[in-house]
Amino acid sequence: MSDELPYPTGKWVRNPNLDAIGRAEAITAIAEVPGALTAALAGLTDVQLDTPYREGGWCPRQITHHLADSHMNAFTRFKLGLTEEAPTIKPYDESTWAETADTIGMAVAPSLAIIDGLHQRWVTLLRSMADGDFTRTVRHPEHAGPLTLTELLGLYAWHGRHHVAQIAAQRARNGW
Repeated sequence: MSDELPYPTGKWVRNPNLDAIGRAEAITAIAEVPGALTAALAGLTDVQLDTPYREGGWCPRQITHHLADSHMNAFTRFKLGLTEEAPTIKPYDESTWAETADTIGMAVAPSLAIIDGLHQRWVTLLRSMADGDFTRTVRHPEHAGPLTLTELLGLYAWHGRHHVAQIAAQRARNGW
């Protein structure tokens, strides 16, 4: 299988060297997720929300709840990175989380509300950060070496676009 289906925007590339312009673009990408996700989901039926975007992949409902889960963790990781010295952040099993009762069969509206409010807070925090704040680090047990907040910013800017693009590509393929 080509990477186009699971990774419609390409795979994340770790970039510790985002300059101020690159960081501003990444923050804008994070700010745009709630609206882009809402637009990608608009008018989908429950059957469509429960149709996996690829064999073995998540459905739009799971993707939406995953984005809420993941970005809540991301926001917390930024707060820890800003307020503690090189904290170790806790990973979680996103595949298992995608199978819990609050993800399977639950309406997407609560997660859309979380994403909307969370992204407002997160973008406010990100835009308040000084250049030096982006060099602060966190330790993620699943990544080699520390991650700067710049790298986390790039990861989550990619992450939102990636999952919204999965839903949009599924709609296009299926003529929804």
